[in-house]
Amino acid sequence: MYVFNKGLPVAIGSDHAGFEYKESVIFFLKKKNIPYKDFGTHSTDSTDYPDFAHPVASAVEDGGAAFGILICGSGNGVAMTANKHQGIRAALCWTEELSELARKHNNANIICLPARFVPVEEAIKMVEVFMGTEFEGGRHERRVDKISC
Repeated sequence: MYVFNKGLPVAIGSDHAGFEYKESVIFFLKKKNIPYKDFGTHSTDSTDYPDFAHPVASAVEDGGAAFGILICGSGNGVAMTANKHQGIRAALCWTEELSELARKHNNANIICLPARFVPVEEAIKMVEVFMGTEFEGGRHERRVDKISC
């Protein structure tokens, strides 16, 4: 069971370093019949990660997407870019446990994946865990409410 609104698409984007992982994640989403919107890139040609991170973050922030998936070489660039948006809580995840905690404790709405540092199978598992984990609220809600400026 996935906790995000199935009526809305998943926003997904990557730079050139994350392109192949993005395609693998899209294949996973298709197999699960999860709608998505691909914000690019569409090849391994060199690109600038903000060109894809900002549109994904905007789609999530504006309510046009249930959540977002961003991928670049380290995951840092897309996370830093997405987190410039007030309504975004983008989490850089390296393990399934971090993916789960990002949702449970931080109510993350974008998962950021480091394509050069985790196997693609692990990245897909992290996405699945992220989609299936609910925010615990409680003591964490008070903290999350303090994140935005």
